[in-house]
Amino acid sequence: MQNQRVLITPPDLSNEKSLKTLVENRSVYTLNHCELNIFETYESSKLVPLKFNDFVVTSMLRGKKVMHLFDEPGFDYLPGETVVIPSNIEMKIDFPEASKENPTQCLALAIDTTKITETLDFLNERYPKKGSDSYWQLNYQNYFFYNNVDLASTISKLIKECTSTSITKDVIADLTLQELLIRIIQTQTAKSLDAGAVLQSNNPIFEVTEFIKLNLKENINLKSLSEKACMSTASFYRFFKRELGMSPIEYVLNEKIKYAKKLLKNPSIQINEVCYLSGFEDANYFIRLFKKHEGITPKQYQLLYVN
Repeated sequence: MQNQRVLITPPDLSNEKSLKTLVENRSVYTLNHCELNIFETYESSKLVPLKFNDFVVTSMLRGKKVMHLFDEPGFDYLPGETVVIPSNIEMKIDFPEASKENPTQCLALAIDTTKITETLDFLNERYPKKGSDSYWQLNYQNYFFYNNVDLASTISKLIKECTSTSITKDVIADLTLQELLIRIIQTQTAKSLDAGAVLQSNNPIFEVTEFIKLNLKENINLKSLSEKACMSTASFYRFFKRELGMSPIEYVLNEKIKYAKKLLKNPSIQINEVCYLSGFEDANYFIRLFKKHEGITPKQYQLLYVN
């Protein structure tokens, strides 16, 4: 999927006089079914342990961490990225660049297990997935991903509600928690497909997305994809967006941009050729769309790979 990280607007940093510690200073906002923790670190540290009793959604807001999880090699954790962690799993965190001038800030949203179960049961009952073995469920192996627009927007809403003084904040936060779980599952599904994973039996999404990847130069439209999935156009559109959190045409454009990026790693290829091979007919449109997705033009992206 698109490799664009969507940033979350961070809350203000704590007043220096209110800091209890310079390493993972914690501000806590407790609601009925979740607890929002905002952590700030102002000095370089290594292997700081952290564990929650509930499933936790973490998102980087400022600075850089190195996360150590599940006995796997540490990985850089940056703004625009989210990590979800099952209950009672210890993470260890390095802060290689943290300082008073360059603090890290990260949110950790712990969600009650009962709330997660209720939400998944509701979704499976009211909005069942296609396929005999397909269910709404969290994928604990697919724990790291970039924020898309919808996921970042939902997390921002939760920050706003958790830190507000409104008497209705618990009600609104509960609804937003449901939305957050949906966004996470959609993002995980999209990332799994991007990695070539085959989904549950009888789920037409895998076949359709593979068809898209293999036919980027063809005129792919909603009608042809609907026929491929053996659905009406309206039903297919709703099904696709519910599964992946984006429309079929948005997915097609993302795949074309991803393929263009692969081609641009060849420093000798011409931009017009990349445009054509990626399935775009108009070079100006291709350049505008690429810049919208990646923040730089195709030529600037290509120059990153010149030796």
